[in-house]
Amino acid sequence: MADSLKILGIETSCDETAASVVVRHADGRGEIISDVVLSQLDEHSAYGGVVPEIAARAHVEALDVLIEEALLKAGITLNDVDAIAATSGPGLIGGLLVGLMTAKALAKAAQKPLYAINHLEGHALTARLTDGIQFPYLMLLVSGGHTQLVLVRGVNDYERWGTTIDDALGEAFDKTAKLLGLPYPGGPAVEKAAAQGNEKRFNFPRPLVGEARLDFSFSGLKTAVRQAAEAAAPVSEQDIADICASFQRAIARTMDDRIGRGLERFNAEFPNPVEQPALIVAGGVAANRALRGALQALCDKHGFRFVAPPHHLCTDNAAMIAWAGLERMALGLPADDLTVAPRSRWPLDSNAQAMLGSGKRGVKA
Repeated sequence: MADSLKILGIETSCDETAASVVVRHADGRGEIISDVVLSQLDEHSAYGGVVPEIAARAHVEALDVLIEEALLKAGITLNDVDAIAATSGPGLIGGLLVGLMTAKALAKAAQKPLYAINHLEGHALTARLTDGIQFPYLMLLVSGGHTQLVLVRGVNDYERWGTTIDDALGEAFDKTAKLLGLPYPGGPAVEKAAAQGNEKRFNFPRPLVGEARLDFSFSGLKTAVRQAAEAAAPVSEQDIADICASFQRAIARTMDDRIGRGLERFNAEFPNPVEQPALIVAGGVAANRALRGALQALCDKHGFRFVAPPHHLCTDNAAMIAWAGLERMALGLPADDLTVAPRSRWPLDSNAQAMLGSGKRGVKA
Protein backbone atom coordinates (compact mmCIF):
# COMPACT_ATOMS: atom_id res chain seq x y z
CA MET A 1 0.00 0.00 0.00
CA ALA A 2 1.17 3.54 -0.69
CA ASP A 3 2.44 5.71 2.15
CA SER A 4 -0.98 7.31 2.26
CA LEU A 5 -4.26 7.23 0.38
CA LYS A 6 -6.40 10.27 -0.36
CA ILE A 7 -10.09 10.24 -1.36
CA LEU A 8 -12.66 12.82 -2.32
CA GLY A 9 -15.99 11.95 -0.69
CA ILE A 10 -19.47 13.10 -1.82
CA GLU A 11 -22.69 12.86 0.20
CA THR A 12 -26.18 13.75 -1.13
CA SER A 13 -28.50 11.12 0.37
CA CYS A 14 -31.00 13.47 2.03
CA ASP A 15 -30.97 17.18 2.89
CA GLU A 16 -27.26 17.92 3.30
CA THR A 17 -24.93 18.47 0.37
CA ALA A 18 -21.37 17.62 1.37
CA ALA A 19 -17.86 17.10 0.01
CA SER A 20 -14.71 16.13 1.88
CA VAL A 21 -11.11 15.11 1.36
CA VAL A 22 -9.80 12.48 3.78
CA VAL A 23 -6.37 10.85 4.05
CA ARG A 24 -5.56 7.41 5.42
CA HIS A 25 -1.92 7.27 6.52
CA ALA A 26 0.23 4.17 6.20
CA ASP A 27 -0.24 3.37 9.90
CA GLY A 28 -4.03 3.32 9.48
CA ARG A 29 -4.73 6.74 10.98
CA GLY A 30 -7.34 8.85 9.30
CA GLU A 31 -7.13 12.60 8.83
CA ILE A 32 -9.86 14.90 7.55
CA ILE A 33 -8.17 17.46 5.29
CA SER A 34 -11.34 19.31 4.36
CA ASP A 35 -15.03 18.86 5.17
CA VAL A 36 -17.71 21.08 3.64
CA VAL A 37 -21.42 20.66 4.42
CA LEU A 38 -24.33 22.77 3.19
CA SER A 39 -27.58 22.23 5.09
CA GLN A 40 -30.93 22.61 3.37
CA LEU A 41 -32.77 23.32 6.62
CA ASP A 42 -34.13 26.67 5.47
CA GLU A 43 -35.51 25.15 2.26
CA HIS A 44 -37.48 22.45 4.10
CA SER A 45 -38.44 24.01 7.45
CA ALA A 46 -41.63 25.58 6.10
CA TYR A 47 -42.90 22.11 5.15
CA GLY A 48 -42.09 20.43 8.47
CA GLY A 49 -39.93 17.83 6.78
CA VAL A 50 -37.73 17.06 3.79
CA VAL A 51 -39.32 17.51 0.35
CA PRO A 52 -37.46 15.14 -2.04
CA GLU A 53 -37.79 17.29 -5.17
CA ILE A 54 -36.55 20.40 -3.38
CA ALA A 55 -33.65 18.42 -1.93
CA ALA A 56 -32.58 17.06 -5.32
CA ARG A 57 -32.66 20.51 -6.95
CA ALA A 58 -30.64 21.99 -4.09
CA HIS A 59 -27.98 19.27 -4.52
CA VAL A 60 -27.73 20.09 -8.24
CA GLU A 61 -27.22 23.78 -7.49
CA ALA A 62 -24.64 23.34 -4.74
CA LEU A 63 -22.60 20.19 -5.31
CA ASP A 64 -20.09 21.44 -7.91
CA VAL A 65 -19.28 24.49 -5.78
CA LEU A 66 -18.83 22.39 -2.65
CA ILE A 67 -16.51 19.93 -4.38
CA GLU A 68 -14.38 22.80 -5.64
CA GLU A 69 -14.32 24.29 -2.13
CA ALA A 70 -13.33 20.97 -0.53
CA LEU A 71 -10.42 20.53 -2.96
CA LEU A 72 -9.34 24.16 -2.48
CA LYS A 73 -9.36 23.84 1.31
CA ALA A 74 -7.34 20.64 1.05
CA GLY A 75 -4.81 22.43 -1.18
CA ILE A 76 -5.07 19.85 -3.94
CA THR A 77 -6.64 19.26 -7.35
CA LEU A 78 -8.77 16.38 -8.52
CA ASN A 79 -5.69 14.78 -10.06
CA ASP A 80 -4.12 14.49 -6.59
CA VAL A 81 -6.77 12.18 -5.11
CA ASP A 82 -6.41 8.41 -5.37
CA ALA A 83 -10.12 7.73 -5.74
CA ILE A 84 -13.61 9.17 -5.48
CA ALA A 85 -16.29 7.87 -3.10
CA ALA A 86 -19.96 8.79 -3.24
CA THR A 87 -23.07 7.74 -1.37
CA SER A 88 -25.00 5.26 -3.48
CA GLY A 89 -27.77 4.51 -0.96
CA PRO A 90 -29.91 4.29 1.02
CA GLY A 91 -31.64 7.64 0.75
CA LEU A 92 -33.80 9.83 -1.47
CA ILE A 93 -33.31 8.60 -5.02
CA GLY A 94 -33.14 12.08 -6.55
CA GLY A 95 -30.34 13.18 -4.28
CA LEU A 96 -28.47 9.90 -4.71
CA LEU A 97 -28.61 10.30 -8.48
CA VAL A 98 -27.10 13.80 -8.28
CA GLY A 99 -24.16 12.74 -6.12
CA LEU A 100 -23.41 9.43 -7.80
CA MET A 101 -23.66 10.79 -11.36
CA THR A 102 -21.35 13.67 -10.43
CA ALA A 103 -18.86 11.21 -8.92
CA LYS A 104 -19.00 9.05 -12.06
CA ALA A 105 -18.30 12.04 -14.28
CA LEU A 106 -15.33 13.10 -12.14
CA ALA A 107 -13.97 9.55 -11.97
CA LYS A 108 -14.22 9.16 -15.74
CA ALA A 109 -12.67 12.55 -16.48
CA ALA A 110 -9.79 12.16 -14.03
CA GLN A 111 -9.34 8.41 -14.58
CA LYS A 112 -9.83 7.65 -10.88
CA PRO A 113 -11.47 4.58 -9.32
CA LEU A 114 -15.01 5.03 -8.00
CA TYR A 115 -16.36 3.62 -4.74
CA ALA A 116 -20.15 3.55 -4.37
CA ILE A 117 -20.67 3.67 -0.62
CA ASN A 118 -23.52 2.54 1.60
CA HIS A 119 -24.40 5.64 3.64
CA LEU A 120 -24.98 3.46 6.71
CA GLU A 121 -21.53 1.91 6.39
CA GLY A 122 -20.16 5.42 6.53
CA HIS A 123 -21.86 5.86 9.92
CA ALA A 124 -20.71 2.42 11.05
CA LEU A 125 -17.03 3.11 10.34
CA THR A 126 -16.79 6.74 11.52
CA ALA A 127 -15.56 5.76 14.98
CA ARG A 128 -12.53 4.12 13.38
CA LEU A 129 -11.72 7.46 11.74
CA THR A 130 -12.21 9.54 14.89
CA ASP A 131 -11.22 7.13 17.68
CA GLY A 132 -9.36 4.22 16.08
CA ILE A 133 -11.91 1.69 17.36
CA GLN A 134 -11.02 -1.92 16.58
CA PHE A 135 -13.43 -4.60 15.35
CA PRO A 136 -15.79 -5.97 16.57
CA TYR A 137 -18.07 -3.40 18.20
CA LEU A 138 -21.73 -2.45 18.48
CA MET A 139 -23.29 0.50 16.68
CA LEU A 140 -26.54 2.19 17.64
CA LEU A 141 -27.78 4.17 14.64
CA VAL A 142 -30.48 6.69 15.57
CA SER A 143 -31.67 9.14 12.93
CA GLY A 144 -34.76 10.38 11.17
CA GLY A 145 -34.88 7.30 8.97
CA HIS A 146 -33.17 4.56 10.96
CA THR A 147 -33.08 3.11 14.44
CA GLN A 148 -31.10 -0.08 14.77
CA LEU A 149 -28.47 -1.94 16.73
CA VAL A 150 -25.78 -3.47 14.53
CA LEU A 151 -22.84 -5.74 15.24
CA VAL A 152 -19.87 -4.42 13.26
CA ARG A 153 -17.50 -7.32 12.68
CA GLY A 154 -15.48 -5.62 9.95
CA VAL A 155 -15.70 -3.68 6.70
CA ASN A 156 -18.63 -5.08 4.71
CA ASP A 157 -19.42 -7.49 7.57
CA TYR A 158 -22.50 -6.47 9.58
CA GLU A 159 -25.21 -8.24 11.55
CA ARG A 160 -28.38 -6.38 12.45
CA TRP A 161 -29.45 -7.29 15.99
CA GLY A 162 -32.40 -4.95 16.29
CA THR A 163 -34.39 -2.44 14.27
CA THR A 164 -37.55 -0.36 14.56
CA ILE A 165 -40.77 -2.14 13.69
CA ASP A 166 -42.51 1.19 12.98
CA ASP A 167 -41.21 4.76 13.38
CA ALA A 168 -37.54 5.65 13.55
CA LEU A 169 -36.53 7.52 16.71
CA GLY A 170 -35.77 10.73 14.83
CA GLU A 171 -39.15 10.47 13.14
CA ALA A 172 -40.80 10.16 16.57
CA PHE A 173 -39.01 13.33 17.72
CA ASP A 174 -40.08 15.22 14.59
CA LYS A 175 -43.72 14.11 14.87
CA THR A 176 -43.84 14.95 18.58
CA ALA A 177 -42.48 18.42 17.86
CA LYS A 178 -44.98 19.00 15.06
CA LEU A 179 -47.85 17.83 17.28
CA LEU A 180 -46.85 20.33 19.96
CA GLY A 181 -46.32 23.20 17.53
CA LEU A 182 -42.53 23.19 17.87
CA PRO A 183 -40.28 24.03 14.92
CA TYR A 184 -38.52 21.63 12.55
CA PRO A 185 -36.19 19.80 13.04
CA GLY A 186 -37.94 18.28 16.01
CA GLY A 187 -35.03 16.77 17.92
CA PRO A 188 -33.34 20.01 19.06
CA ALA A 189 -36.72 21.67 19.67
CA VAL A 190 -37.97 18.84 21.90
CA GLU A 191 -34.69 18.74 23.81
CA LYS A 192 -34.79 22.50 24.41
CA ALA A 193 -38.37 22.39 25.69
CA ALA A 194 -37.65 19.35 27.85
CA ALA A 195 -34.96 21.24 29.75
CA GLN A 196 -37.73 23.28 31.43
CA GLY A 197 -40.09 20.37 32.03
CA ASN A 198 -41.07 17.85 34.70
CA GLU A 199 -40.11 14.45 33.32
CA LYS A 200 -42.27 12.60 35.86
CA ARG A 201 -45.54 14.34 35.11
CA PHE A 202 -46.53 11.88 32.36
CA ASN A 203 -45.89 8.15 32.58
CA PHE A 204 -45.47 7.37 28.91
CA PRO A 205 -45.14 3.74 27.74
CA ARG A 206 -41.84 2.04 27.02
CA PRO A 207 -42.58 -0.20 24.02
CA LEU A 208 -41.04 -3.71 23.89
CA VAL A 209 -39.31 -3.28 27.25
CA GLY A 210 -38.72 -6.72 28.75
CA GLU A 211 -38.83 -8.60 25.45
CA ALA A 212 -35.86 -10.79 24.54
CA ARG A 213 -35.62 -9.54 20.96
CA LEU A 214 -33.67 -6.33 20.47
CA ASP A 215 -36.10 -4.45 18.21
CA PHE A 216 -37.55 -0.98 18.84
CA SER A 217 -41.03 0.54 18.57
CA PHE A 218 -42.00 4.20 18.90
CA SER A 219 -45.45 4.56 17.33
CA GLY A 220 -47.24 3.72 20.60
CA LEU A 221 -45.18 6.31 22.45
CA LYS A 222 -46.04 8.88 19.80
CA THR A 223 -49.74 8.06 20.23
CA ALA A 224 -49.46 8.47 24.00
CA VAL A 225 -47.92 11.91 23.50
CA ARG A 226 -50.80 12.93 21.24
CA GLN A 227 -53.36 11.72 23.79
CA ALA A 228 -51.63 13.63 26.60
CA ALA A 229 -51.59 16.81 24.50
CA GLU A 230 -55.29 16.42 23.65
CA ALA A 231 -56.19 15.86 27.29
CA ALA A 232 -54.32 19.02 28.34
CA ALA A 233 -55.63 21.19 25.48
CA PRO A 234 -55.18 24.04 25.10
CA VAL A 235 -51.58 23.24 26.04
CA SER A 236 -49.49 25.83 27.84
CA GLU A 237 -45.73 26.26 27.48
CA GLN A 238 -45.32 24.32 30.73
CA ASP A 239 -47.52 21.51 29.41
CA ILE A 240 -45.34 21.30 26.31
CA ALA A 241 -42.16 21.28 28.39
CA ASP A 242 -43.52 18.54 30.67
CA ILE A 243 -44.63 16.40 27.72
CA CYS A 244 -41.22 16.77 26.06
CA ALA A 245 -39.36 15.93 29.26
CA SER A 246 -41.56 12.89 29.91
CA PHE A 247 -41.15 11.81 26.28
CA GLN A 248 -37.34 11.96 26.56
CA ARG A 249 -37.46 10.05 29.85
CA ALA A 250 -39.48 7.27 28.20
CA ILE A 251 -36.94 7.14 25.36
CA ALA A 252 -34.01 6.95 27.76
CA ARG A 253 -35.64 4.19 29.82
CA THR A 254 -36.53 2.26 26.67
CA MET A 255 -32.96 2.46 25.42
CA ASP A 256 -31.68 1.36 28.82
CA ASP A 257 -33.56 -1.92 28.38
CA ARG A 258 -33.08 -2.43 24.64
CA ILE A 259 -29.38 -1.52 24.48
CA GLY A 260 -28.64 -3.10 27.84
CA ARG A 261 -29.77 -6.45 26.47
CA GLY A 262 -27.60 -5.86 23.42
CA LEU A 263 -24.52 -5.24 25.55
CA GLU A 264 -25.20 -8.43 27.47
CA ARG A 265 -25.46 -10.38 24.21
CA PHE A 266 -22.19 -8.88 22.96
CA ASN A 267 -20.39 -9.94 26.14
CA ALA A 268 -21.79 -13.44 25.77
CA GLU A 269 -20.67 -13.75 22.15
CA PHE A 270 -17.26 -12.13 22.70
CA PRO A 271 -16.28 -13.18 26.26
CA ASN A 272 -12.53 -12.54 25.88
CA PRO A 273 -12.09 -9.25 24.01
CA VAL A 274 -8.61 -7.99 23.16
CA GLU A 275 -9.60 -4.51 24.31
CA GLN A 276 -12.53 -2.91 26.12
CA PRO A 277 -15.73 -3.53 24.13
CA ALA A 278 -17.33 -0.45 22.61
CA LEU A 279 -20.77 0.91 21.82
CA ILE A 280 -20.76 3.48 19.03
CA VAL A 281 -23.67 5.88 18.56
CA ALA A 282 -24.29 7.59 15.22
CA GLY A 283 -27.01 9.56 13.46
CA GLY A 284 -28.58 12.93 14.11
CA VAL A 285 -30.43 11.88 17.28
CA ALA A 286 -27.04 10.96 18.78
CA ALA A 287 -26.68 14.66 19.60
CA ASN A 288 -29.49 14.47 22.18
CA ARG A 289 -27.90 14.94 25.60
CA ALA A 290 -30.51 12.92 27.52
CA LEU A 291 -29.93 9.94 25.24
CA ARG A 292 -26.16 10.30 25.44
CA GLY A 293 -26.32 10.47 29.22
CA ALA A 294 -28.42 7.31 29.42
CA LEU A 295 -26.11 5.44 27.05
CA GLN A 296 -22.99 6.58 28.90
CA ALA A 297 -24.41 5.35 32.22
CA LEU A 298 -25.40 2.07 30.60
CA CYS A 299 -21.92 1.55 29.15
CA ASP A 300 -20.32 2.34 32.50
CA LYS A 301 -22.55 -0.27 34.12
CA HIS A 302 -21.64 -2.99 31.62
CA GLY A 303 -17.95 -2.14 31.24
CA PHE A 304 -18.22 -0.77 27.71
CA ARG A 305 -16.49 2.18 26.14
CA PHE A 306 -19.05 4.70 24.91
CA VAL A 307 -18.02 6.49 21.73
CA ALA A 308 -20.01 9.33 20.20
CA PRO A 309 -18.12 11.01 17.35
CA PRO A 310 -18.32 14.82 17.17
CA HIS A 311 -21.81 16.02 16.32
CA HIS A 312 -20.90 17.14 12.80
CA LEU A 313 -19.71 13.59 12.06
CA CYS A 314 -22.81 11.98 13.58
CA THR A 315 -25.10 13.75 11.11
CA ASP A 316 -24.81 13.32 7.34
CA ASN A 317 -21.36 14.28 6.06
CA ALA A 318 -18.93 13.40 3.27
CA ALA A 319 -15.94 12.65 5.50
CA MET A 320 -17.52 9.37 6.61
CA ILE A 321 -18.18 8.46 2.96
CA ALA A 322 -14.57 9.16 2.04
CA TRP A 323 -13.36 7.12 5.01
CA ALA A 324 -15.53 4.15 4.07
CA GLY A 325 -13.93 4.26 0.63
CA LEU A 326 -10.46 4.40 2.19
CA GLU A 327 -11.24 1.39 4.38
CA ARG A 328 -12.18 -0.54 1.24
CA MET A 329 -9.07 0.58 -0.61
CA ALA A 330 -6.83 -0.42 2.29
CA LEU A 331 -8.28 -3.94 2.18
CA GLY A 332 -7.78 -4.19 -1.56
CA LEU A 333 -11.51 -4.42 -2.26
CA PRO A 334 -12.37 -3.68 -5.90
CA ALA A 335 -13.69 -0.34 -7.05
CA ASP A 336 -17.15 -0.10 -8.56
CA ASP A 337 -18.00 -0.11 -12.23
CA LEU A 338 -19.32 3.14 -13.67
CA THR A 339 -22.62 1.36 -14.37
CA VAL A 340 -23.35 1.08 -10.62
CA ALA A 341 -26.86 2.33 -9.80
CA PRO A 342 -28.13 4.17 -6.71
CA ARG A 343 -30.33 2.26 -4.26
CA SER A 344 -33.01 3.99 -2.21
CA ARG A 345 -33.00 0.99 0.15
CA TRP A 346 -29.76 -0.78 0.93
CA PRO A 347 -29.55 -2.79 4.18
CA LEU A 348 -26.17 -3.20 5.83
CA ASP A 349 -27.13 -6.75 6.73
CA SER A 350 -28.41 -8.31 3.51
CA ASN A 351 -29.68 -11.34 5.44
CA ALA A 352 -31.90 -9.28 7.74
CA GLN A 353 -35.61 -9.97 7.44
CA ALA A 354 -37.97 -7.21 6.41
CA MET A 355 -40.02 -5.82 9.28
CA LEU A 356 -43.67 -4.80 9.46
CA GLY A 357 -44.79 -1.22 10.06
CA SER A 358 -42.59 1.37 8.33
CA GLY A 359 -40.36 -1.45 7.20
CA LYS A 360 -43.10 -3.24 5.24
CA ARG A 361 -41.72 -1.86 1.98
CA GLY A 362 -38.46 -3.65 2.69
CA VAL A 363 -35.64 -3.45 5.18
CA LYS A 364 -34.79 0.20 5.79
CA ALA A 365 -31.22 -0.57 6.73
